[in-house]
Amino acid sequence: MFDIAKLVQDNRSRGLDLQATYINPAFAKVLKTIGFDRTWTRGQGAYLWDDKEDRYLDLLSGYGVFGVGRNHPTVRDALKTAMDADLPSLIKMDAPVLSGLLARELLKKAAHTECERVFFANSGAEAVEAAMKFSRAYTGRNEFLYLNQSYHGLTLGALSVNGCASFRNGFGELYDARALRMGDLAALEEALATKRYAGFIFEPVQGKGVYFPNDDYYQQAANLCKRHGTLFIADEVQSGMGRTGKFFAHEHWNLKPDLITISKSLSGGYVPISAVLLSKHVHQKTFSSMDRSVVHSSTFSQNDFAAAAGLATLHVLEAENLIQNAERMGQLFLDLCRPMVDRFEMLKEVRGKGLMVGFEFGAPKSLSLNIGWKLVHTADKSLFAQLIVLPLFTKHKILTQVAGHGIDIIKLLPTLTVGEDDVRWFARAFEDVMIELHKFPGSIWDVGLQLAKGAIGGKPKPEVTI
Repeated sequence: MFDIAKLVQDNRSRGLDLQATYINPAFAKVLKTIGFDRTWTRGQGAYLWDDKEDRYLDLLSGYGVFGVGRNHPTVRDALKTAMDADLPSLIKMDAPVLSGLLARELLKKAAHTECERVFFANSGAEAVEAAMKFSRAYTGRNEFLYLNQSYHGLTLGALSVNGCASFRNGFGELYDARALRMGDLAALEEALATKRYAGFIFEPVQGKGVYFPNDDYYQQAANLCKRHGTLFIADEVQSGMGRTGKFFAHEHWNLKPDLITISKSLSGGYVPISAVLLSKHVHQKTFSSMDRSVVHSSTFSQNDFAAAAGLATLHVLEAENLIQNAERMGQLFLDLCRPMVDRFEMLKEVRGKGLMVGFEFGAPKSLSLNIGWKLVHTADKSLFAQLIVLPLFTKHKILTQVAGHGIDIIKLLPTLTVGEDDVRWFARAFEDVMIELHKFPGSIWDVGLQLAKGAIGGKPKPEVTI
C-alpha cells in the first residue's frame, strides 16, 4: 500500500541531500552557506514550523504564492470536495464549468477595464508569454517595451522583458525588446512613435526592489500607448490578488490595462494556475475562427482542481476581508519602520503598497561603518542585504528575502492573513538587527566577512530572489 505520509516521515531529514544529488546542487550549497538548511515540518497561515517545533514568521510566503495563508482550510476543503466528486477534469473536448465560473469572477474584478475574456495557463511566466503572443497577433508588431528592474518570468519570451541582467546572461539572443527607465516619458514617447512595439509591459509595483512611481507616470504611459497603438500590459502576477490593498495594484493609479496577467496566489498556493484577462477585440485576433480556436493552448489549462482552488481563494479574500487587512497591515509596517530611517544611517527608505514592503539601505557617513560597507560591497555587491536577512532568520525566526541581485534592499511579502502582533514582531526584530548592524566591528559584520570570503572563493552567492 502506498503511504505518502510515511514516505515523507521516513525521508524528512533528507531533503537537502536529495536536492544536492538529484535536483540542484548549487542551490543546496546556497541553503547550507546561509544557514537556511532547516527541515520544515508544517505550515499554517503566516507561520512555519521546523523539526524542533520552532515557529517562524513567514514574510516570504512562497514568493507571494500563499496570499490567503498556508493550508487554508476553505481552499483545502474545496479541493477535497472536487476530488471526492470524481470530476471528469481535462476532457479537453469540453467546456469545463468551474473554469468558466472562475473566469466570470475574475472579470468582475476587472470591471473597470475592457477585459471580457480569460485565458488560463499554469504559471506567471506562461501568462506573460501568452500576453506577448496575443499582443503580437493584435498589433502585427514584434517588439516590446519594459521597465528597468522589472521581473516578468524566466521563459525565453518573458526573459526578453526581464530587467535583471543576471537572469538574462548566458542564454543567447532574446526577443527584440527595449528597456526604459520608470518615469522617463520622453523616452517612452520616442520609442512608441516608431510604431514598432506590440506592447508595453509593466509591474504596477515592481517585485525587484518594490519600486513604483509617486506621480502620474503610469497614466501618462497608458495614454501614450493608446495614441500609438501599443497595448498596455499590467503584470499583476505578484502584485495582484489583493496584495497591495486593492485587488489589482494598478487600481492605485486608476489604470485600465488592455491585458492583465495574474498567477501566484490565485489558487491559494495549492495548484499551479495563471490567467490572462484581455479585451474581446484582442482575444478575437488570436482566436479568430473555428480552425484557430486552439491556436494557443496549454495542456493543464482549465483543469477542475485549479479552478476549484481559485474560486475558493476568491471567496476567502472577500469573506475574511483580507484585501482590507493587507492595506491596514501594510500601513502598520510603514508606520512602525519608517521612523527608523531617522535613527539608522544605513537605512535610507522604507516604502510599500499594502503587503509589498521594501527596505532600502545606503552607504553610511560615519568612518567605521563605511569601512564595513566598502569591505562587503567590494567582495560582493549582492551581499549586504543578506546581513539583514540572516539574523532576522537565525535569531528572530523571521523569513524574509533579498529583493534583487546587486541591490541593497530587502523585501517583505507576507500572507494577507498577517496580523498586528506579527507586524510588531517584525518591527522589534528589525530594530534589533539595525542596532547590531550599526556597530562595527560586530557580530553581523563578522558573518558578512565570512560570507564575503566564500564569495571570493567562488562559492555560490548567498541570495535567492524571485
